Amino acid sequence: MVSKTWEHKISLPEMQETSWRLSRKIIQMTTKAGSGHPSSSLSAIDIMTVLYFGGFLKYDPKRPGWPERDRFILSKGHGAPALYAVLAEAGFFEPDLLMTLRELDSPVEGHPNMRVLPGVEASTGSLGQGLSIGLGHALAARLDGRGSHTYVMIGDGESDEGQIWEAAMAASKFEVENLTAILDYNKFQQTGPVDEVMPSLEPVLEKWDSFGWYVLEIDGHDLHQIIEAFEDIENAEDQPQIIVAHTLKGKGLSPFEKDDVNRKHGKPLTEEEMQVALAELDEILRRPVD
Repeated sequence: MVSKTWEHKISLPEMQETSWRLSRKIIQMTTKAGSGHPSSSLSAIDIMTVLYFGGFLKYDPKRPGWPERDRFILSKGHGAPALYAVLAEAGFFEPDLLMTLRELDSPVEGHPNMRVLPGVEASTGSLGQGLSIGLGHALAARLDGRGSHTYVMIGDGESDEGQIWEAAMAASKFEVENLTAILDYNKFQQTGPVDEVMPSLEPVLEKWDSFGWYVLEIDGHDLHQIIEAFEDIENAEDQPQIIVAHTLKGKGLSPFEKDDVNRKHGKPLTEEEMQVALAELDEILRRPVD
């Protein structure tokens, strides 16, 4: 594995505070827009915070097209509010732009559009395609002799798509060790719980292992475990890696938990619900992180 040379690294308490602020922005921007996918974004935000600010992703916000950069592709494109919050925090564009989510003529669209917003590596939202795109990036980097790494976040509902598994087979066949998938395993998709919509997704760990991937399993909201997983993938040789991250859709906040069908998939919080969620986030921040 290639070591990182362009580090954006903050301390663990700073990462906790950053994730808290970005979680607040996700809720605020989607409530203001009256549209969007806050719960699907909140399940992913801790992982994305560690990736971008834990010293793992190589990027330069002043040069978004820098050829040597690492790539992050959000295959579950409906989680765009999380990606936008992270990109703004990283300096790719002004944070004030976040509050224009889904407005006409705003580049902060409902799903990521690489043609209008710096830092977006792929236009996603048509589910199942991101891993194939990421595989292409990883193979191109290898052909060009570049040391860049590609990370792709996929959803559990999205894993019903056959193209995910076609990409998984190809990545293993070609021993693409500069490709890491992250499964945001929040257990709910648009029409209901994943284990009811498509129960054969399990056993998910054994499946990815049988496809020839280096498999890790973590709590996707435990910053320590997320950091250790990104460090551990460097032990993989001649094979792609997947981090199966168990997460909470809506980050365990009560306004989302009350919906036992799909955790408010694609539904913003009301103003009243937003205040409850923000207060609960403030309580989470007060819990110490060693």
